[in-house]
Formats: sequence, C-alpha cells, structure tokens
Amino acid sequence: MSTTTTTTTTKPTVVLFPSPGMGHLVSMVELGELLLRTNSLSVTILTLEPPFHTGATATNFVARAAESHPDISFLPLDAPTATTAPSPASSSPHHEALAFDLLRQSVPSLLSALRALSLSSPVRALVLDFFCTDALDAAAALRIPAYFFFTSSASALAAFLHLPFLHSHLPSSFKDMGDTPVAFPGHPDIPASHMPLPMLDRADDAYKGFIRHFERMVSAQGILVNTFEWLEPRALGALRAGLCVPGRPVPPVYCVGPLTRGGKSTGHECLRWLDAQPRGSVVFLCFGSLGVFTAEQLREIATGLERSGHRFLWVVRASEDPHRLFTRPAEPDLGRVLPEGFVERTKERGLVVKTWAPQVEVLRHAATGGFVTHCGWNSVLEGICAGAAMIAWPLYAEQRMNKVVMVEEWGLGLGIEGYDREEGVVGAAEVERKVRMLMEGEEGRRVRERVAAAKDAAAKAVAEGGASREALNELLRTWIAGEVSP
Repeated sequence: MSTTTTTTTTKPTVVLFPSPGMGHLVSMVELGELLLRTNSLSVTILTLEPPFHTGATATNFVARAAESHPDISFLPLDAPTATTAPSPASSSPHHEALAFDLLRQSVPSLLSALRALSLSSPVRALVLDFFCTDALDAAAALRIPAYFFFTSSASALAAFLHLPFLHSHLPSSFKDMGDTPVAFPGHPDIPASHMPLPMLDRADDAYKGFIRHFERMVSAQGILVNTFEWLEPRALGALRAGLCVPGRPVPPVYCVGPLTRGGKSTGHECLRWLDAQPRGSVVFLCFGSLGVFTAEQLREIATGLERSGHRFLWVVRASEDPHRLFTRPAEPDLGRVLPEGFVERTKERGLVVKTWAPQVEVLRHAATGGFVTHCGWNSVLEGICAGAAMIAWPLYAEQRMNKVVMVEEWGLGLGIEGYDREEGVVGAAEVERKVRMLMEGEEGRRVRERVAAAKDAAAKAVAEGGASREALNELLRTWIAGEVSP
C-alpha cells in the first residue's frame, strides 16, 4: 500500500493494526475516529496490502480516509521479503490461512514501526485485529499494552474463545457432524454446519490458525467489541463470568459500539428514486462488497421480488462462481442474469443497481421499510441504527452464526430458508414468502417493534453517559495516564 500520511505530534499515540482486507480496515478507521474525540491522544493506523483480492481497493480507501481524517496517520508496513513472504502453496483453500501467514511474517516490520513511532511520541496502546495475535510478541518486546478490537458480535466472541476448549473435547471436525447442535456459552446452540467454512475441518491450516489466535487473545490487556450492552447481555455475561475459557480469566471486555459509518451524502441515483417512494414501502437487498450469487440464484430472487408485489431496491453483483469471494466480478449484464423483461415489468416499483449503493444512506431513508442482508456484522449494526427490519440471508464468514442470534435470540429479523441446502439455491417462493411476511405479516410487525427498541438502545449507548461512551472513556483515561488496564 503506497499511501503514507503522517502527523507530527508529541501527543501520546494509540496504534491500530487491522488485518488485511476492507472489512477489517473500515472498522479500524471507525474506531480511530472515535478515539480522536479526545484531544489528548493521536491515532496511527498501520496497514498491510492483503495477499488476496478483496473486491474493493484498500489503497483507494486509505487515500480517501486520510483526506477526510487528517488527524489519523496511516503508515504502510514494509511487505515481507521474497524469502519470508507467505507461500501461495498453502494446503488450505481459505484466504484466512494466507492472511495469518502474512501477519506472522510481518511482525519484524511491525516491531520496527513501533520503535520508530516511539521516538516521536509515547505509544500508549497497540490495538490489534483478532487475526493479529502474533503482534502480541512485538508489543511485549516494547512493553506496550496490547488490546484486541473484535469487529463482530460479543456472541461470536464468546463462541470463538470457547472453540479451543471444544477442539480438545470433540472427537471430530464440525464438517463430520452435519447439523448436530453445538453448545457455546452465551450463545444459542449452533448447527455444526453453520460454523464458518475455515473452521469446519480441523486438519485445515486455517482452522489451526484460528485455534491459535483464539487461545492467544486472552493474553491481551482488554478486548474492545463493536457492540452495546443492551443487545448482548447473555454473551457478555458468559464472557465476564469466565464461562468461555474454562480455567483461565478473560481480559476486560469493553463494548464501544455501535460504530457505524456516517452516511455522508453521495447523490447516488437510487436516493433520488427513493425520494419518490412512499414511506416504509421499499425492501432493500444488499449483500456486501463480497456478496455474489450465481445467475440461477439471481433469477430466483428476481422472480420472488416480482411475485411479492412490493417495491424494492436491489444491488446486484454477478459472478459465475459465488465461492470465489476474493475476485473482482465484472459489472453484471442485467439482461443476461435476470429473467427476460424483469427490469421493464417492475420499473414502476423497483430499481436494480449494479454492484454498489450507499448502504447507510439507503437504510436511513424514510422510504426504506425492510433490509435483506448477508448478516455481515457492520451491516447488522447499520440496520439496527437505521431501525430497519431485516431478512437474514448469510453467505460466508461468521454470518450464519450472526443469523442465529439475530433471528432466534434478538428477534431483529426473519431467516431465509434453503441457503444451507446442498444445491445452495433459495427458491423464488421462499423469497416472495419472506418479503410478504416482513412487509405485511404479524411476524414483520413484531420484528419492526424489536428493531425500533434496539435502535433506541443503540443511540443511548453512544450518547453522553451511555454505556458504550463510558466504556470508551474508561479506556481513554487509562491510555492518557499511561496506565495498564485493571
């Protein structure tokens, strides 16, 4: 990553080190913005070029973020040399294995960067993505307090920290257990098949890497989580009661969320279209920057939307192979991937947008009445903060786990059925049924009530005197004073 911005300062600094990849980087920038609310600290974000294509350009994002947040310094770490760089010949088919290897090989560069930063200002804390546990060694060498920023839910954190214990007690891989429910402290039972793909096979390098990272996370001074107390009392209770890591204390958990993007005006065409729609009438379908479907699945979605009779705004990203998450798909040819005449027949009540739409702005628009989401945690929080009732359609990573708590425990959405079948295609009838349930049915009314309560609680959490604001203030006081967390 060639972009470098620095801010000369004698203020103590907090260094943030995200994993490579857009989702991790975006969350760290949001955290950096939050930390700058105090004038007593500066923020430096260390960046690494990912060893895979993330579907969005991290370099461009850093350039935009540096321009809009001049008080945050972005410092690219030197890439590992050819003799130490991660080998593309990993036995794992999962990109996480490459990321783990890259981060491990980057520890010397991290150590050099921290030493250099320490010459100009005291480094009061190193905040790491949970993939970055190898960086604990660099922090220990320089006696810098290390924290983790967990960018998903506290429920996922509770489950993941318990995974090493399960690993030592389960006789087989999750992939061999089918839909057998797996019990986790602080979390509803999860069908074994719903664990993230890299965690299904205990012989996989990615699985081994996750186990190692979850074991090491508890060595930190604290764990920041992008959530709020009201939403996840069960998971937070389990974490703080020591139920997730038997025999070993978990460091303090700080709920500092929800951290969501500001939704600055983009003037996108879809916003003008929404302006002309009735209040609460539009179903918004958006599956993230990596959310891709086969042409067959796109046609089923289109047919279901058309039959539902409801207004919709649909972001379409086409790919012949939805398992190739980290390649950039070509702009979709709507005439080829959607049913013949679909766009023309639905033009009075629907809009199809190619590849991207300003999600936060769309969710906050008065015309938006429902949100079909891939259950990425950032998207879930954005839906909550906008008060959008959701339909949960998980695709990858921990999204199936998020769906379980969203639907079964929190009541914030309705779950799409059929995404986990072997053929992997959700039929048009199921799409139509869930859209109607959300927009017309009693089930949808209950979801909207619950989401409205969550929206109110989220706003209170980050307001002055709120639980998330106070948790952050506690950390800031510790860092400003140069102390170590209790």
